[in-house]
Amino acid sequence: MGRLDSKVAIITGAGSGMGRAAAILFAKEGAKVVIVDWATEGGEETLKMVKEAGGEALFVRADVSKTEDVKKMIQTAVDTYGKLDVLYNNAAIAPYEPLLESTEENWEKVISINLKGIWLGMKYAIPEMLKAGGGSIINTVEHAAQNIRVNCIKPGIIVTPMSAGCYGTPEARRRSEATVPQRRLGEPEEIAQVALFLASDESSLVTGTEILADGGIIADSHTM
Repeated sequence: MGRLDSKVAIITGAGSGMGRAAAILFAKEGAKVVIVDWATEGGEETLKMVKEAGGEALFVRADVSKTEDVKKMIQTAVDTYGKLDVLYNNAAIAPYEPLLESTEENWEKVISINLKGIWLGMKYAIPEMLKAGGGSIINTVEHAAQNIRVNCIKPGIIVTPMSAGCYGTPEARRRSEATVPQRRLGEPEEIAQVALFLASDESSLVTGTEILADGGIIADSHTM
């Protein structure tokens, strides 16, 4: 038996990086996975990888900052699989640009995707989870009394396309690794394992917490 047998999980930003790793792992553990990304090519590639690994999934193209897109991804999950158990709000952007060179347009885009996207996901996922008798939201804590758990993963520097600026050259990678007490960067699969724990019934008593998966960066900063 898989740790997510019979569960239906939506993973946003699943077209690459940590979202892709989670989609593959969740599917291997028995979940029916709804892969969500704004990039069609990345989302379809993840779908292909999940199916090649023997998992069950579908891809929904969506911009998580748009209400109608979020409604569509939730409704597609419920229409296809009958319910929703897990929402992994993973989609995010992080433009690497100095403050004085940043634009108002980019700032508003970050807020819309990284903050509004989480709010929209929870707003439209929670009613479906209530119908199913509970669920797990992986991202910030409300609705604990109705058996809906909400938790947040705080990753460090993970080797993904979005963080490529931190390790794109050997020198950049050495500088980044030097900031991590473990002296290495994280892999998407390592964050996926944390998400798997939070998505599974093994974390049934865990809600309203932040789980650091950063190789000791925060702990080290507190000792300085």
